[in-house]
Amino acid sequence: MRLRLLLAALAGLACLAAASDPAERLPDPAQEAQAREIFRDVRCLVCQNESIDDSEADLAHDLRQIVREQVKAGKSAPEIKRFLTDRYGEFVLLTPRFSIGNLALWGVPFLVVIAGVTLLFVRLRNRSLDVELTPLEAERLRRLDEDETP
Repeated sequence: MRLRLLLAALAGLACLAAASDPAERLPDPAQEAQAREIFRDVRCLVCQNESIDDSEADLAHDLRQIVREQVKAGKSAPEIKRFLTDRYGEFVLLTPRFSIGNLALWGVPFLVVIAGVTLLFVRLRNRSLDVELTPLEAERLRRLDEDETP
């Protein structure tokens, strides 16, 4: 049991070490801080639920190197994110920018539910409880009424 806990702890440390290898860090602390900030907003395309800062996938390692190279070249965060989205699509960002496409993607399901509920209420409200009788049913009802009256 203790061996398993020790192995799990070592695996966790290995994951943290893989994501922040000191040999890969930029010599300028300000540039490294800028790169790490960008890492937190870039999705690992292999893991899909982790940022490249947390992922140990090879592609995340490559993306970290690309971001560090661009930070070292003096590019700003929006320029680097634009480069990544041009190359990999907007899915690469954990917090996508506001656009009509994203608004439609998030808004249309809510509009469909609202339209469905509205349609349901309109249909239920317009449902008539007074049903007209067919001529045959009206005749039968008249005969029954005549038979019951003394």
